Amino acid sequence: MDTVLPLLEAVSTDRHTCRVIAARRPARETETSVRRSPGRPPVPPERIVATALRIVDDEGADALSMRTLAQGLDSGTATLYRHFANRAELVAQVVDHIFGEVELDADELTAMSWQQACRTVAHTMFDVLSRHRNVAPLLVEQVPIGPNAMVLRERCIAFLLDGGFPPDLAARSYATLARHVLGFAIQLKGPGATGGPDGAQLSSAFHGLDPALFPATVTVADSLPVPLEDEFAFGLDLILAGLGQLREGSFPSSGPVSG
Repeated sequence: MDTVLPLLEAVSTDRHTCRVIAARRPARETETSVRRSPGRPPVPPERIVATALRIVDDEGADALSMRTLAQGLDSGTATLYRHFANRAELVAQVVDHIFGEVELDADELTAMSWQQACRTVAHTMFDVLSRHRNVAPLLVEQVPIGPNAMVLRERCIAFLLDGGFPPDLAARSYATLARHVLGFAIQLKGPGATGGPDGAQLSSAFHGLDPALFPATVTVADSLPVPLEDEFAFGLDLILAGLGQLREGSFPSSGPVSG
C-alpha cells in the first residue's frame, strides 16, 4: 500500500500536467495563427488612382503622398507598393487617368481641318483640367507617357502631319499647344480664373487710375481684366495663326522636343 500510493499520486500529477498542457495548447496555436495571418487585403489599382485623384481635387497636388493615400484608403503603404514602386509611378497613373477623360471622336477630328482639330483638342483638354483644377502641377512633374496620353499625342501629331506639317514642325506644334493648355490650366485657381469679386475689384482699380499717369490703361479699362478663358482662346487662335504661317514656309530644327 505504501508503494501504491506514491504511484497513484504520480499518475494524478501527470494527468493534471497533461490537462494543463492540453488547455494551453490552443492558446499557443491561436497566437501562432495571429502572427502568421496575412496582411491587409489588396486594393485594386483603379481604386487607388481614384482615391489619389480625389485627394488632389480636394486638398491639392502637394497633399498627395503615399502615407496620406494609404490613410484615405484605410490601408497601409505596403498595400500601395504592391502596385506602385514610388509616388512618381502613382502620379503617372493619376495623370494618365485625366488624359483618359479627354473624350474625342476620331471620325469627327478626321473630317476637320488641322486648325479645327487642334482647337477642339486644346479646348477639350482645358475643359477636363478645369474640372480638376489642382491636377495641373502634377503634369509639370513629368512628361506624360501613359497609354491615354500616348493615344492623344498620336492623334494630334497625325492630323498635323496629314495637314501638311513636316515632322519637325508637327512635333514642335503639338508641344507648343500642350504647353499652352498646361500654362493656363495652372492658373485656373488664380484670381483671374473667373469673373468673380477679384475681377470686379480689378476692373474698379483700372477705372480709378489717373489718366495723366496711365492714359493707355485707362483707355482699355472697359476691357480689363480679361477672363482667363478668353485669354486662353485668344492665345490659342494666335498660336494656330502662327503655325499656319510656319507651315507655308521653312522651320529650322534646333534640337529634340518634349511634351
